Amino acid sequence: MAPPSAAAMAAEKERAIDDWLPITSSRNAKWWYSAFHNVTAMVGAGVLSLPFAMSELGWGPGVAAMILSWVITLYTLWQMVEMHECVPGKRFDRYHELGQHAFGEKLGLWIVVPQQLIVEVGVCIVYMVTGGKSLKKFHDLVAPAGAPEIRTTYFIVIFASLHLVLSQLPNFNSITGVSFAAAVMSLSYSTIAWVASVHKGRGSAAVGGVVDYSLTASTATGRTFNFLSALGDVAFAYAGHNVVLEIQATIPSSPDKPSKKPMWRGVVLAYIVVAICYFPVAFLGYYIFGNAVDDNILITLEKPRWLIAAANMFVVVHVIGSYQIYAMPVFDMLETLLVKKMRFKPGLPLRLIARSLYVLFTMFVGIAVPFFGGLLGFFGGFAFAPTTYFLPCIMWLAIMKPRRFGMSWCMNWFCIIVGVLLSVLAPIGGLRSIIVNAQSYKFFS
Repeated sequence: MAPPSAAAMAAEKERAIDDWLPITSSRNAKWWYSAFHNVTAMVGAGVLSLPFAMSELGWGPGVAAMILSWVITLYTLWQMVEMHECVPGKRFDRYHELGQHAFGEKLGLWIVVPQQLIVEVGVCIVYMVTGGKSLKKFHDLVAPAGAPEIRTTYFIVIFASLHLVLSQLPNFNSITGVSFAAAVMSLSYSTIAWVASVHKGRGSAAVGGVVDYSLTASTATGRTFNFLSALGDVAFAYAGHNVVLEIQATIPSSPDKPSKKPMWRGVVLAYIVVAICYFPVAFLGYYIFGNAVDDNILITLEKPRWLIAAANMFVVVHVIGSYQIYAMPVFDMLETLLVKKMRFKPGLPLRLIARSLYVLFTMFVGIAVPFFGGLLGFFGGFAFAPTTYFLPCIMWLAIMKPRRFGMSWCMNWFCIIVGVLLSVLAPIGGLRSIIVNAQSYKFFS
Protein backbone atom coordinates (compact mmCIF):
# COMPACT_ATOMS: atom_id res chain seq x y z
CA MET A 1 0.00 0.00 0.00
CA ALA A 2 1.39 3.39 -1.05
CA PRO A 3 2.13 5.92 1.73
CA PRO A 4 -0.33 8.84 1.93
CA SER A 5 0.61 11.84 -0.19
CA ALA A 6 1.60 15.20 1.30
CA ALA A 7 -1.74 16.68 0.17
CA ALA A 8 -3.68 13.87 1.86
CA MET A 9 -1.68 14.34 5.10
CA ALA A 10 -2.27 18.11 5.00
CA ALA A 11 -6.02 17.53 4.46
CA GLU A 12 -6.07 15.06 7.38
CA LYS A 13 -4.28 17.57 9.62
CA GLU A 14 -6.76 20.30 8.57
CA ARG A 15 -9.67 17.97 9.36
CA ALA A 16 -8.21 17.21 12.82
CA ILE A 17 -8.00 20.96 13.54
CA ASP A 18 -11.62 21.48 12.37
CA ASP A 19 -12.71 18.64 14.68
CA TRP A 20 -11.08 20.53 17.55
CA LEU A 21 -12.33 24.08 16.80
CA PRO A 22 -15.52 25.01 18.73
CA ILE A 23 -17.79 25.77 15.73
CA THR A 24 -17.02 22.67 13.62
CA SER A 25 -16.19 20.10 16.32
CA SER A 26 -19.76 18.87 16.82
CA ARG A 27 -22.45 18.39 14.15
CA ASN A 28 -25.12 16.43 16.02
CA ALA A 29 -27.37 19.23 17.35
CA LYS A 30 -31.17 18.82 17.34
CA TRP A 31 -33.49 21.50 15.90
CA TRP A 32 -34.62 22.63 19.35
CA TYR A 33 -30.98 23.36 20.33
CA SER A 34 -31.06 26.12 17.71
CA ALA A 35 -34.28 27.48 19.28
CA PHE A 36 -32.60 27.75 22.75
CA HIS A 37 -29.43 29.31 21.29
CA ASN A 38 -31.37 31.83 19.17
CA VAL A 39 -33.61 32.91 22.07
CA THR A 40 -30.55 33.28 24.33
CA ALA A 41 -28.69 35.26 21.66
CA MET A 42 -31.65 37.48 20.77
CA VAL A 43 -33.50 38.26 24.02
CA GLY A 44 -31.01 40.30 26.01
CA ALA A 45 -31.63 42.14 29.26
CA GLY A 46 -32.24 45.09 26.90
CA VAL A 47 -35.88 43.94 26.74
CA LEU A 48 -36.30 45.68 30.12
CA SER A 49 -35.40 49.05 28.53
CA LEU A 50 -37.97 48.73 25.70
CA PRO A 51 -40.76 50.62 27.61
CA PHE A 52 -38.26 53.48 28.09
CA ALA A 53 -37.42 53.38 24.35
CA MET A 54 -41.18 53.55 23.66
CA SER A 55 -41.41 56.65 25.91
CA GLU A 56 -38.74 58.40 23.78
CA LEU A 57 -40.39 57.36 20.49
CA GLY A 58 -44.09 57.81 21.31
CA TRP A 59 -46.93 55.40 20.43
CA GLY A 60 -46.92 55.58 16.61
CA PRO A 61 -43.17 55.43 15.84
CA GLY A 62 -42.58 53.09 18.80
CA VAL A 63 -45.09 50.42 17.71
CA ALA A 64 -43.91 50.76 14.08
CA ALA A 65 -40.22 50.40 15.04
CA MET A 66 -40.90 47.32 17.22
CA ILE A 67 -43.02 45.44 14.67
CA LEU A 68 -40.98 46.46 11.59
CA SER A 69 -37.74 45.36 13.31
CA TRP A 70 -39.30 41.97 14.18
CA VAL A 71 -40.43 41.40 10.57
CA ILE A 72 -37.21 42.63 8.88
CA THR A 73 -34.86 40.68 11.16
CA LEU A 74 -36.92 37.47 10.78
CA TYR A 75 -36.68 37.89 7.00
CA THR A 76 -32.89 38.52 7.04
CA LEU A 77 -32.43 35.58 9.43
CA TRP A 78 -34.32 33.34 6.96
CA GLN A 79 -31.93 34.51 4.22
CA MET A 80 -28.88 33.57 6.30
CA VAL A 81 -30.32 30.11 7.07
CA GLU A 82 -30.94 29.59 3.32
CA MET A 83 -27.43 30.79 2.34
CA HIS A 84 -25.67 28.45 4.81
CA GLU A 85 -25.58 25.76 2.10
CA CYS A 86 -26.16 27.83 -1.06
CA VAL A 87 -23.17 26.08 -2.72
CA PRO A 88 -23.81 22.30 -3.14
CA GLY A 89 -21.50 20.20 -0.96
CA LYS A 90 -20.16 23.21 1.02
CA ARG A 91 -21.24 24.74 4.32
CA PHE A 92 -20.58 28.33 5.34
CA ASP A 93 -20.08 27.65 9.05
CA ARG A 94 -19.05 31.19 9.98
CA TYR A 95 -20.45 34.61 9.10
CA HIS A 96 -17.14 35.74 7.55
CA GLU A 97 -16.98 32.62 5.31
CA LEU A 98 -20.32 33.63 3.75
CA GLY A 99 -18.96 37.18 3.44
CA GLN A 100 -15.89 35.86 1.62
CA HIS A 101 -18.12 33.92 -0.80
CA ALA A 102 -20.22 37.03 -1.50
CA PHE A 103 -17.50 39.71 -1.65
CA GLY A 104 -14.23 37.85 -2.28
CA GLU A 105 -11.56 36.28 -0.02
CA LYS A 106 -9.95 39.48 1.35
CA LEU A 107 -12.78 42.01 1.04
CA GLY A 108 -15.25 39.59 2.68
CA LEU A 109 -13.01 39.30 5.75
CA TRP A 110 -12.56 43.08 6.02
CA ILE A 111 -16.30 43.74 5.67
CA VAL A 112 -17.58 41.10 8.11
CA VAL A 113 -14.95 40.34 10.78
CA PRO A 114 -14.54 43.88 12.28
CA GLN A 115 -18.32 44.36 12.49
CA GLN A 116 -18.91 40.89 13.93
CA LEU A 117 -16.15 41.38 16.53
CA ILE A 118 -17.53 44.80 17.59
CA VAL A 119 -20.93 43.18 18.19
CA GLU A 120 -19.69 40.04 19.94
CA VAL A 121 -16.99 41.60 22.11
CA GLY A 122 -19.24 44.60 22.83
CA VAL A 123 -22.14 42.37 23.90
CA CYS A 124 -19.82 40.32 26.12
CA ILE A 125 -18.62 43.49 27.88
CA VAL A 126 -22.17 44.81 28.30
CA TYR A 127 -23.31 41.44 29.68
CA MET A 128 -20.35 41.44 32.07
CA VAL A 129 -21.61 44.80 33.42
CA THR A 130 -25.31 43.72 33.31
CA GLY A 131 -24.52 40.49 35.20
CA GLY A 132 -22.59 42.39 37.87
CA LYS A 133 -25.28 45.08 38.25
CA SER A 134 -28.10 42.53 38.44
CA LEU A 135 -26.18 40.54 41.08
CA LYS A 136 -25.77 43.77 43.06
CA LYS A 137 -29.49 44.57 42.72
CA PHE A 138 -30.36 41.08 43.94
CA HIS A 139 -27.96 41.45 46.89
CA ASP A 140 -29.33 44.90 47.80
CA LEU A 141 -32.94 43.63 47.72
CA VAL A 142 -32.36 40.55 49.90
CA ALA A 143 -29.64 41.92 52.24
CA PRO A 144 -30.86 42.91 55.72
CA ALA A 145 -31.27 46.62 56.52
CA GLY A 146 -28.01 48.29 57.51
CA ALA A 147 -25.82 45.79 55.60
CA PRO A 148 -22.62 47.40 54.24
CA GLU A 149 -22.66 48.69 50.65
CA ILE A 150 -20.70 46.51 48.19
CA ARG A 151 -19.37 48.11 45.00
CA THR A 152 -20.58 46.86 41.60
CA THR A 153 -16.94 46.09 40.70
CA TYR A 154 -16.85 43.14 43.13
CA PHE A 155 -20.05 41.69 41.65
CA ILE A 156 -18.59 41.99 38.13
CA VAL A 157 -15.53 40.04 39.37
CA ILE A 158 -17.84 37.32 40.82
CA PHE A 159 -19.73 37.16 37.50
CA ALA A 160 -16.44 36.93 35.56
CA SER A 161 -15.24 34.08 37.82
CA LEU A 162 -18.21 31.99 36.66
CA HIS A 163 -17.17 32.56 33.04
CA LEU A 164 -13.58 31.54 33.67
CA VAL A 165 -15.04 28.08 34.38
CA LEU A 166 -17.87 28.02 31.77
CA SER A 167 -15.62 29.31 28.97
CA GLN A 168 -13.77 25.97 29.04
CA LEU A 169 -16.83 24.13 27.66
CA PRO A 170 -15.56 23.15 24.19
CA ASN A 171 -18.41 23.98 21.74
CA PHE A 172 -22.02 25.10 21.19
CA ASN A 173 -23.50 21.67 21.94
CA SER A 174 -21.74 21.53 25.31
CA ILE A 175 -23.45 24.81 26.39
CA THR A 176 -26.96 23.65 25.39
CA GLY A 177 -27.98 23.17 29.05
CA VAL A 178 -26.75 26.67 29.98
CA SER A 179 -28.51 28.06 26.88
CA PHE A 180 -31.81 26.31 27.74
CA ALA A 181 -31.72 27.72 31.30
CA ALA A 182 -30.98 31.19 29.87
CA ALA A 183 -33.88 30.96 27.37
CA VAL A 184 -36.31 29.94 30.17
CA MET A 185 -35.03 32.80 32.35
CA SER A 186 -35.51 35.40 29.57
CA LEU A 187 -39.14 34.31 29.22
CA SER A 188 -39.51 34.38 33.04
CA TYR A 189 -38.17 37.88 33.75
CA SER A 190 -39.97 39.34 30.71
CA THR A 191 -43.24 37.86 32.01
CA ILE A 192 -42.55 39.17 35.53
CA ALA A 193 -41.90 42.66 34.07
CA TRP A 194 -45.24 42.98 32.27
CA VAL A 195 -47.40 41.00 34.75
CA ALA A 196 -46.06 43.07 37.69
CA SER A 197 -46.69 46.25 35.67
CA VAL A 198 -50.32 45.24 35.02
CA HIS A 199 -50.71 44.28 38.71
CA LYS A 200 -49.31 47.64 39.84
CA GLY A 201 -51.96 49.42 37.79
CA ARG A 202 -52.12 52.19 35.23
CA GLY A 203 -50.95 55.59 36.45
CA SER A 204 -49.29 54.22 39.61
CA ALA A 205 -45.94 55.86 38.73
CA ALA A 206 -47.53 59.06 37.40
CA VAL A 207 -48.26 62.35 39.15
CA GLY A 208 -51.87 62.31 40.44
CA GLY A 209 -52.49 58.96 38.75
CA VAL A 210 -52.63 60.54 35.26
CA VAL A 211 -50.45 58.80 32.67
CA ASP A 212 -48.41 61.24 30.56
CA TYR A 213 -47.41 60.01 27.08
CA SER A 214 -45.67 63.23 25.99
CA LEU A 215 -41.94 63.10 25.16
CA THR A 216 -39.76 63.90 28.19
CA ALA A 217 -37.13 66.22 26.64
CA SER A 218 -38.04 69.93 26.84
CA THR A 219 -36.14 71.00 23.70
CA ALA A 220 -36.51 69.88 20.06
CA THR A 221 -32.79 68.95 20.03
CA GLY A 222 -33.15 66.78 23.15
CA ARG A 223 -36.24 65.07 21.71
CA THR A 224 -34.42 64.37 18.42
CA PHE A 225 -31.34 62.87 20.10
CA ASN A 226 -33.49 60.79 22.47
CA PHE A 227 -35.55 59.57 19.49
CA LEU A 228 -32.38 58.43 17.65
CA SER A 229 -30.98 56.78 20.78
CA ALA A 230 -34.29 54.93 21.31
CA LEU A 231 -34.24 53.73 17.68
CA GLY A 232 -30.82 52.32 18.47
CA ASP A 233 -32.19 50.56 21.58
CA VAL A 234 -34.89 48.87 19.48
CA ALA A 235 -32.46 47.94 16.70
CA PHE A 236 -29.94 46.46 19.15
CA ALA A 237 -32.67 44.29 20.70
CA TYR A 238 -32.58 42.15 17.52
CA ALA A 239 -28.90 41.16 17.28
CA GLY A 240 -28.91 37.36 17.08
CA HIS A 241 -27.74 37.22 13.44
CA ASN A 242 -24.08 37.47 14.42
CA VAL A 243 -24.07 33.87 15.67
CA VAL A 244 -26.76 32.24 13.47
CA LEU A 245 -24.46 30.54 10.92
CA GLU A 246 -22.25 29.30 13.77
CA ILE A 247 -25.34 27.80 15.46
CA GLN A 248 -26.49 26.20 12.18
CA ALA A 249 -23.01 24.68 11.73
CA THR A 250 -23.73 22.37 14.70
CA ILE A 251 -26.77 20.77 12.97
CA PRO A 252 -26.11 17.63 10.86
CA SER A 253 -26.74 17.97 7.09
CA SER A 254 -27.04 15.70 4.07
CA PRO A 255 -28.28 16.29 0.47
CA ASP A 256 -31.72 14.80 1.27
CA LYS A 257 -31.91 16.38 4.77
CA PRO A 258 -30.24 19.84 4.61
CA SER A 259 -29.59 21.68 7.89
CA LYS A 260 -31.79 24.63 6.86
CA LYS A 261 -35.06 22.75 7.61
CA PRO A 262 -34.41 21.97 11.32
CA MET A 263 -32.61 25.30 11.74
CA TRP A 264 -35.59 27.28 10.36
CA ARG A 265 -37.95 25.37 12.67
CA GLY A 266 -35.80 26.44 15.61
CA VAL A 267 -35.64 30.06 14.38
CA VAL A 268 -39.46 30.30 14.03
CA LEU A 269 -39.94 28.97 17.58
CA ALA A 270 -37.29 31.41 18.84
CA TYR A 271 -39.00 34.36 17.10
CA ILE A 272 -42.38 33.44 18.63
CA VAL A 273 -40.66 33.52 22.06
CA VAL A 274 -39.03 36.87 21.14
CA ALA A 275 -42.49 38.32 20.32
CA ILE A 276 -43.91 36.95 23.62
CA CYS A 277 -41.01 38.57 25.51
CA TYR A 278 -40.70 41.93 23.70
CA PHE A 279 -44.18 43.14 22.75
CA PRO A 280 -46.03 42.82 26.11
CA VAL A 281 -43.09 44.35 28.05
CA ALA A 282 -42.70 47.28 25.61
CA PHE A 283 -46.36 48.08 25.00
CA LEU A 284 -47.88 47.29 28.44
CA GLY A 285 -44.95 48.87 30.31
CA TYR A 286 -45.38 52.11 28.35
CA TYR A 287 -49.21 51.99 28.53
CA ILE A 288 -49.15 51.67 32.33
CA PHE A 289 -46.31 54.07 33.26
CA GLY A 290 -46.10 56.45 30.27
CA ASN A 291 -43.01 58.68 30.32
CA ALA A 292 -42.54 58.02 34.07
CA VAL A 293 -40.94 54.64 33.25
CA ASP A 294 -37.23 54.16 34.10
CA ASP A 295 -34.66 52.89 31.61
CA ASN A 296 -34.99 49.50 33.38
CA ILE A 297 -38.65 48.69 34.08
CA LEU A 298 -37.70 46.54 37.10
CA ILE A 299 -36.48 49.76 38.82
CA THR A 300 -39.90 51.39 38.19
CA LEU A 301 -41.65 48.39 39.74
CA GLU A 302 -39.61 48.05 43.00
CA LYS A 303 -42.27 45.92 44.73
CA PRO A 304 -42.97 43.16 45.64
CA ARG A 305 -39.29 42.98 46.64
CA TRP A 306 -39.04 39.18 46.49
CA LEU A 307 -40.44 39.10 42.92
CA ILE A 308 -38.12 41.85 41.66
CA ALA A 309 -35.18 40.14 43.42
CA ALA A 310 -36.09 36.87 41.65
CA ALA A 311 -36.36 38.71 38.30
CA ASN A 312 -32.86 40.16 38.79
CA MET A 313 -31.48 36.69 39.51
CA PHE A 314 -33.23 35.43 36.34
CA VAL A 315 -31.44 38.23 34.43
CA VAL A 316 -28.11 37.00 35.88
CA VAL A 317 -28.75 33.40 34.75
CA HIS A 318 -29.84 34.64 31.31
CA VAL A 319 -26.76 36.82 30.70
CA ILE A 320 -24.53 33.91 31.79
CA GLY A 321 -25.92 31.94 28.83
CA SER A 322 -25.92 34.94 26.45
CA TYR A 323 -22.28 35.73 27.24
CA GLN A 324 -21.28 32.17 26.30
CA ILE A 325 -23.30 32.25 23.04
CA TYR A 326 -21.58 35.47 21.91
CA ALA A 327 -18.15 34.42 23.21
CA MET A 328 -18.11 31.07 21.32
CA PRO A 329 -17.54 32.58 17.81
CA VAL A 330 -14.81 34.82 19.32
CA PHE A 331 -13.16 31.73 20.86
CA ASP A 332 -13.39 30.09 17.43
CA MET A 333 -11.68 33.06 15.73
CA LEU A 334 -8.99 33.21 18.44
CA GLU A 335 -8.25 29.49 18.30
CA THR A 336 -8.29 29.43 14.46
CA LEU A 337 -5.75 32.30 14.43
CA LEU A 338 -3.51 30.65 17.06
CA VAL A 339 -3.59 27.15 15.53
CA LYS A 340 -3.79 27.76 11.76
CA LYS A 341 -1.83 31.01 11.39
CA MET A 342 0.54 31.04 14.39
CA ARG A 343 1.02 27.24 14.43
CA PHE A 344 0.30 26.70 18.13
CA LYS A 345 -0.49 23.11 19.14
CA PRO A 346 -4.26 22.59 19.69
CA GLY A 347 -5.04 21.34 23.18
CA LEU A 348 -6.28 22.16 26.68
CA PRO A 349 -3.42 24.54 27.69
CA LEU A 350 -4.01 26.75 24.62
CA ARG A 351 -7.78 26.82 25.23
CA LEU A 352 -7.35 27.54 28.95
CA ILE A 353 -4.99 30.50 28.42
CA ALA A 354 -6.70 32.05 25.33
CA ARG A 355 -10.25 31.90 26.67
CA SER A 356 -9.33 32.99 30.21
CA LEU A 357 -7.49 36.03 28.83
CA TYR A 358 -10.58 36.97 26.79
CA VAL A 359 -12.88 36.70 29.85
CA LEU A 360 -10.43 38.81 31.91
CA PHE A 361 -10.24 41.41 29.09
CA THR A 362 -14.07 41.81 28.98
CA MET A 363 -14.14 42.03 32.79
CA PHE A 364 -11.42 44.70 32.87
CA VAL A 365 -13.14 46.89 30.23
CA GLY A 366 -16.53 46.42 31.94
CA ILE A 367 -15.10 47.65 35.26
CA ALA A 368 -13.04 50.45 33.69
CA VAL A 369 -15.65 52.12 31.48
CA PRO A 370 -18.79 53.00 33.47
CA PHE A 371 -20.70 54.42 30.48
CA PHE A 372 -20.06 51.56 28.08
CA GLY A 373 -23.75 51.63 27.08
CA GLY A 374 -23.12 54.93 25.30
CA LEU A 375 -20.03 53.51 23.57
CA LEU A 376 -22.05 50.48 22.44
CA GLY A 377 -24.78 52.78 21.11
CA PHE A 378 -22.12 54.60 19.11
CA PHE A 379 -20.02 51.66 17.81
CA GLY A 380 -22.95 49.25 17.77
CA GLY A 381 -24.79 51.44 15.29
CA PHE A 382 -22.05 50.71 12.77
CA ALA A 383 -22.09 46.97 13.46
CA PHE A 384 -25.45 45.84 14.93
CA ALA A 385 -27.61 47.37 12.19
CA PRO A 386 -25.40 46.19 9.27
CA THR A 387 -24.92 42.58 10.44
CA THR A 388 -28.61 42.24 11.37
CA TYR A 389 -30.62 44.49 9.04
CA PHE A 390 -28.85 44.85 5.70
CA LEU A 391 -25.61 42.86 5.29
CA PRO A 392 -27.59 39.60 4.79
CA CYS A 393 -29.65 41.41 2.08
CA ILE A 394 -26.53 42.62 0.23
CA MET A 395 -25.11 39.06 0.37
CA TRP A 396 -28.44 37.68 -0.91
CA LEU A 397 -28.39 40.08 -3.89
CA ALA A 398 -24.73 39.20 -4.62
CA ILE A 399 -25.12 35.40 -4.31
CA MET A 400 -28.74 34.62 -5.28
CA LYS A 401 -29.08 37.40 -7.90
CA PRO A 402 -32.91 37.80 -7.72
CA ARG A 403 -34.75 39.29 -10.73
CA ARG A 404 -34.42 43.07 -10.85
CA PHE A 405 -37.54 44.89 -9.52
CA GLY A 406 -39.01 41.50 -8.53
CA MET A 407 -40.53 40.89 -5.07
CA SER A 408 -37.28 39.60 -3.52
CA TRP A 409 -35.18 42.41 -5.07
CA CYS A 410 -37.57 45.13 -3.77
CA MET A 411 -37.82 43.62 -0.26
CA ASN A 412 -34.04 43.44 0.02
CA TRP A 413 -33.56 47.05 -1.09
CA PHE A 414 -36.22 48.19 1.41
CA CYS A 415 -34.34 46.38 4.22
CA ILE A 416 -31.02 47.85 3.03
CA ILE A 417 -32.40 51.42 3.07
CA VAL A 418 -33.96 50.98 6.56
CA GLY A 419 -30.75 49.36 7.85
CA VAL A 420 -28.43 52.04 6.42
CA LEU A 421 -30.60 54.81 7.94
CA LEU A 422 -30.46 53.01 11.31
CA SER A 423 -26.69 52.55 11.18
CA VAL A 424 -26.21 56.25 10.35
CA LEU A 425 -28.77 57.72 12.77
CA ALA A 426 -28.56 55.40 15.83
CA PRO A 427 -24.86 56.17 16.63
CA ILE A 428 -25.66 59.91 16.81
CA GLY A 429 -27.70 59.30 19.99
CA GLY A 430 -24.86 57.17 21.40
CA LEU A 431 -22.30 59.87 20.56
CA ARG A 432 -24.32 62.49 22.45
CA SER A 433 -24.54 60.10 25.43
CA ILE A 434 -20.71 59.73 25.39
CA ILE A 435 -20.20 63.53 25.23
CA VAL A 436 -22.67 64.12 28.11
CA ASN A 437 -21.13 61.33 30.25
CA ALA A 438 -17.50 62.24 29.45
CA GLN A 439 -17.87 65.55 31.31
CA SER A 440 -18.17 63.72 34.66
CA TYR A 441 -16.11 60.66 33.62
CA LYS A 442 -13.80 58.86 36.07
CA PHE A 443 -11.97 55.65 35.17
CA PHE A 444 -12.80 52.62 37.37
CA SER A 445 -15.74 54.45 38.95
